[in-house]
Amino acid sequence: MELHKSITLKHLLINQKKFIGIQFSTNKVIQALIDTLPEVSWSKEFAMFYVPNTTSNLELIYCTFQGVAWVNGNFFFSEKIINANNPILNLERYRSRKPKDGFKYCPEEYLLKLELKRYADNTVRNYVSCFEGFINYYYTIDPIALNEIDVRKYLQKLIQEGKSNSYINMAVNSIKFFYEIVHGMPNRFYAIERPRKERQLPEVISKDEIVLIMNNTNTLKHRCIIGLLYSAGLRRAELLNLNITDIDSKRMVVKIKNAKGNKDRISLLSPSILKDLQEYYKEYRPKKFLFEGQSGGKYSPTSVLNLISSAALRAGILKRVTPHMLRHSFATHLLENGTDIRHIQLLLGHSSTKTTEIYTHVANRSFMEIKDLLS
Repeated sequence: MELHKSITLKHLLINQKKFIGIQFSTNKVIQALIDTLPEVSWSKEFAMFYVPNTTSNLELIYCTFQGVAWVNGNFFFSEKIINANNPILNLERYRSRKPKDGFKYCPEEYLLKLELKRYADNTVRNYVSCFEGFINYYYTIDPIALNEIDVRKYLQKLIQEGKSNSYINMAVNSIKFFYEIVHGMPNRFYAIERPRKERQLPEVISKDEIVLIMNNTNTLKHRCIIGLLYSAGLRRAELLNLNITDIDSKRMVVKIKNAKGNKDRISLLSPSILKDLQEYYKEYRPKKFLFEGQSGGKYSPTSVLNLISSAALRAGILKRVTPHMLRHSFATHLLENGTDIRHIQLLLGHSSTKTTEIYTHVANRSFMEIKDLLS
């Protein structure tokens, strides 16, 4: 028998007590069965019925509606791995920190859930930092006892400090993660307002400036890193995850695996960069990763940032140059050379051309034919 009726289970926290929320479309049969549940109540705030969150009540709900309605527990059971393709994290660097007077570290339960969900390393770093800022603002209070008013007060403080919208959004995400994922209380802070996303134009530099930066590197390794970031339009993490076998000289492509959004893609391999890479391989002999640290393993993200900044400074470029600026420049220069925006979208790994279209605002090709009003 096909079940057309359904109920959805939600976690609720009312007066610091956990309850099972039950949502459903108006139906006399379901309503009659709901009325048979022990200690059932109606929440005007959440617009749903609820019962105490106990194992026996959960089992009773499934038994009561078996054969009558489908029980949707997707919101209730939140053990699903978010990014199954991400590598398993080792968060010992957070666990092994020495205690600091007057400072609370991220609780173990929070770190454990980040591991289980297999969030990306950058996301983990941002979540831990943001959440520690929050719990130390309320240093003397147990976070479980805080409410929406407390969260808003903290966010207001961040706004007054001039924090960016993206930082505030990250702070909201880290706080919601604690209550909704770690402690299984979805919808507790559903009414928290988020700032609008800032739409900033990407920062780019010219091809001449990129050549200058490459010519001012200290080593062949540094030259290859900068050249590959630019010529293939790579994110920094994508570059650091490259294996030696990801450079395909026969097809003249770079293979990027498990990139942002757990997607694989290919990008361009510049002939001049290939020549540099071949010389680099002969000199450095990396074992697994294309770029490795002095003691083996992945090259450090901070080292990439520092070597680019230092080379740009020696090249006489006053603006701060970052790895992502090279990626922006790659896309912009392709657009200026007449490359179809759909091809650029594929090379960058964007899910939609809408993301790629932002480069039309910085590419100067579209402005070339506009007549000079002062001429």
